[in-house]
Amino acid sequence: MEELSQLIEIQKLVRNLFSDDYTGHDFFHMERVATTAGEIAKIEDADLFICEAAAWLHDVGDAKLFTDPEETIKELDLFLQRIAMNEYQINKVKEAIQDVSFSKGGNPTTLEGKIVQDADRLDAIGAIGIARAFAYGGANRNYINHDTNKNNTIQHFYDKLLKIKELLHTEAAKKIADERHRFMEVYLLQFEKEWSKTKSC
Repeated sequence: MEELSQLIEIQKLVRNLFSDDYTGHDFFHMERVATTAGEIAKIEDADLFICEAAAWLHDVGDAKLFTDPEETIKELDLFLQRIAMNEYQINKVKEAIQDVSFSKGGNPTTLEGKIVQDADRLDAIGAIGIARAFAYGGANRNYINHDTNKNNTIQHFYDKLLKIKELLHTEAAKKIADERHRFMEVYLLQFEKEWSKTKSC
């Protein structure tokens, strides 16, 4: 099976797995990450197929999204074999996605892994990143903001999202991040202005 056909099969799998997600980790998130990873891969002269395949699959088996992550990953291995990906490709894809997670603090060792991590992190910032943050917070019963309870989405910006720009690996990703980072800063200033005004009423 040719690489294009394999990617189409991977997209079908991802649509099936994530079509009902409402935490911000839906099919469209995977699509954006794959598109961005592909764009960065071309600039950074990386393996385009590995970057796109890994980007589409980077959340498959994530513990916060699947009740049985280990079984899901086993099923993914079988799926990749069924679509005729060879052992080298499977290993490269798995290697590229194993350190993507921000919370795990992983630092990818391959260029393809760095690109997929960058693409995933870029989707966590900017206008869409803001929307995803509040979608995830709501799905997990977090406050929008709170004076004493730090389990709130605004705090998440300071704990994670505002740090992302400095953690990116590739120059291509850093250029994309600049505008998105500035947008978040402006958004937070406006949020705090409105929040403070509401509290004083």
